[in-house]
Amino acid sequence: MTAHDRYSSPLAERYASRAMLELWSPQVRHGLWRRLWLALAEAEQALGVPIPDEALTQMRAHLDDIDFEKVATYERRFRHDVMAHVHAFGDAAPAAKKFIHLGATSAFVTDNADLILMRRGLVLLRGRVQRVLRALAAFAREWRAEPTLGYTHLQPAQPTTVGKRATLWMQDLVLDLVDVDHRVATMPCRGVKGTTGTQASFLELFEGDHGRVRELDRRVTAAIEFPSSIPVSGQTYTRKLDAQVLNLVSGIAASAAKFSADIRMLQAFGEIEEPFEQDQIGSSAMAYKRNPMRCERIASLARFVGTLEPNANQTHAVQFFERTLDDSANRRLAIPESFLATDAILGLMENVASGLEVHPARIRRRLMDELPFMATEELIVRAVRAGGDRQEAHERIRGYSIAAARAIKDGAAKNDLLDRIAGDHTFGITRDELDRAMDPLRFVGRAPQQVDEFLAEVVEPLLAGSAAELPTLEEVRV
Repeated sequence: MTAHDRYSSPLAERYASRAMLELWSPQVRHGLWRRLWLALAEAEQALGVPIPDEALTQMRAHLDDIDFEKVATYERRFRHDVMAHVHAFGDAAPAAKKFIHLGATSAFVTDNADLILMRRGLVLLRGRVQRVLRALAAFAREWRAEPTLGYTHLQPAQPTTVGKRATLWMQDLVLDLVDVDHRVATMPCRGVKGTTGTQASFLELFEGDHGRVRELDRRVTAAIEFPSSIPVSGQTYTRKLDAQVLNLVSGIAASAAKFSADIRMLQAFGEIEEPFEQDQIGSSAMAYKRNPMRCERIASLARFVGTLEPNANQTHAVQFFERTLDDSANRRLAIPESFLATDAILGLMENVASGLEVHPARIRRRLMDELPFMATEELIVRAVRAGGDRQEAHERIRGYSIAAARAIKDGAAKNDLLDRIAGDHTFGITRDELDRAMDPLRFVGRAPQQVDEFLAEVVEPLLAGSAAELPTLEEVRV
């Protein structure tokens, strides 16, 4: 079969980055299995098991030259993927053949490798989030003081600024980074726990010496660079760890989805648009169309990632006693695809954030259509200061506001609320005075200063010194 004659995941073909695809590849996964077997054998030798030095030397020499065709042949024979790799590794390192996997169960390599992969995956996602933050920080700084219509309940509300709105997107990602850092720093490995988690095989190997069994677990944990191993386990580590990780990953996807929804609506308003390339086609039929397809793809992939989060909890809930195998096929799909899709989401988000097109004239026109309504609170206060009745002023302005809004909906060319108020001599204010009061910056509060403070106090410390660690931005395939 050729590549065009069989199904291939769009995550691999269109969406995920090379770095994330490589991380979840068979080469990396099974190279980790061999490293785990080596770490186990080294620790066992150090604690008295008579494993010859030549065995360890041969294992070290063949960590990555995996003969996958031979593995496939063994797997067809044994119907067991771990044992297929044990035999293939033994063929490559014959002096170690009878010591590979000594005392271990399959979960020793599969579970520990999965935890290593998830931790590395979180580190990759962390770099992606940092790149997005860097792009959004530049955008927020440039537009820190550009007044724009605020929205609550998807209805016009008190103005904010374009840059301040961007900090809301950034704040979500900052919280995600805190969660990532906590999980990376505290995630345990499975360690060396044996067939049902009792370490019985290793207690037999060390002739009843509990101290050496515990030291074996400690040494292997240190060798694979984890802060600790999970204190107790069945055959597998608790699948609650998977649920915790996918909760975090789906949270990042949700942050991106919120950003994409806002941009899609702003593009519908004509205020801000995602990048659109010179020869890009928005619609095969409607030549004028400029669709927010990058943000739509973010939303689409984020919805997929969100479905995988409850999957992990459901899998954890049915792991009867020390383990069942109904988690295996599910986890092979859910865990890598959650990371691959979120990686793709963040690549798209960076692409969009780096090329947002702002249309200030449109923003101002839409703001000024609504600003007279928002200035009425100040007029009520002014009326009371002049000795008027607050409730009476409120009722008059409410009536004028409803009439002006109705006129706009019925086809009026502009909002005439200020004309109506200027014509009411009880307010004692001229139209010129009202016009001077309509400076949008008077209504944005501390939004520009909040942008400055957030960038200086929160975002810049998170990004300091991180440039060399960030994954490169790949071309978006659209």
